[in-house]
Amino acid sequence: MTNSTPTHSLPTGFRAAGHACGIKADPTTLDMALFVSDVPCVAAGVFTQNRVVGAPVQVSRERVPSGSVRGVIINSGNANACTGERGLDDARWMTAEVAKGIGCDETDMLVCSTGIIGHFLPREKLATGFGPVVEKLGDSPDSLVSAARGMMTTDTVHKLANRTIEIDGQTVTVTGAAKGAAMIAPNMATMLAVVMTDAALSTEQATSILREAVNSSFNCISVDGHTSTSDTVLLLANGQASGGRQSPDGSNPPETLITAITEVCADLAQQIIRDAEGAEHFVTLDVCGCASREEAAIIAKTVANSALVKTAITGNDPNWGRIVSAAGYAGIDFAEQECSLMVNGTSLYESGTLVDYDAAAVSAAMATGEVHLELTFTRGDSSVRFWTTDFSTEYVRLNSEYTT
Repeated sequence: MTNSTPTHSLPTGFRAAGHACGIKADPTTLDMALFVSDVPCVAAGVFTQNRVVGAPVQVSRERVPSGSVRGVIINSGNANACTGERGLDDARWMTAEVAKGIGCDETDMLVCSTGIIGHFLPREKLATGFGPVVEKLGDSPDSLVSAARGMMTTDTVHKLANRTIEIDGQTVTVTGAAKGAAMIAPNMATMLAVVMTDAALSTEQATSILREAVNSSFNCISVDGHTSTSDTVLLLANGQASGGRQSPDGSNPPETLITAITEVCADLAQQIIRDAEGAEHFVTLDVCGCASREEAAIIAKTVANSALVKTAITGNDPNWGRIVSAAGYAGIDFAEQECSLMVNGTSLYESGTLVDYDAAAVSAAMATGEVHLELTFTRGDSSVRFWTTDFSTEYVRLNSEYTT
């Protein structure tokens, strides 16, 4: 399940590049990405909640929020996770080497790594790439695509999203790049994302906006319920659309900017689900009518991660019992009569009772590959939207053959 990606532009003052260092089996495949702001920028980050975290997560987490970050260096093919003190040294070494070429302090560079865990980074290969990737930095759409491709592991397509808005008469751009196709679960997953904007933000604003955007996007996707060691989402704001002026603390950022950043994150999150390993169905799951958003999210997460629900979707089976029972074991104290279910607009289960429906017609609608599950409760007015996928035999094959 893949999407073609339209042309995207970088925000003012940002450059990007990709390069092949030879980390992957095919030495010509891009395995390094670099995103750089020409001026110091505000940076915020959200990271995996796994207790086992990669060295780059630890290093980047120490360096944000910040008002002086210059960029992000990323390698793919090796996650630099579970590598102890040497892994931390390697992650810091990556930032130091790139900082030399950029002309900044190493602590103003952030770092991400993705790929197999438990293997030390091949320094000799990476060392050949730092100079060339800096030299390749550009502000063209092709440079952005090259960087997005350098982040990929089992992805079949690169993932980019873009929004352009007007603030105080100035054109403001928000652009994001992401990678991810499996080990995807709420509370971050095996995914990396870099979101850049030429808007002016304070560190407090960037942190707050990013957290909220992630909660309604990357924390609302699930492929297999597996939270990884390397998950990172970074927001960089350099203020170049407003002549380099940064937003003062205590001010309110424009709602249009908050919306644009949230939409970019949601766009990237959905692209990850559409590119999920072995996926044959893209599933939108709406849980509505709950007493709180947290309650709705718990139910949605439980249904989205159910292997029985996922395999039923693979077979285009409108198995309402699996969906309703998954909601029932989510740990939320609701009565059967408070729950109803629709699949692709057809009511299957209403107020705790099965209704008469055309199973063949619902199955045919599911076979298009687009599935919309709507679980509606009568407990309140809170809701959440999740995106997930099915479990196909191809998913099992891919992950049974993948090595650690």
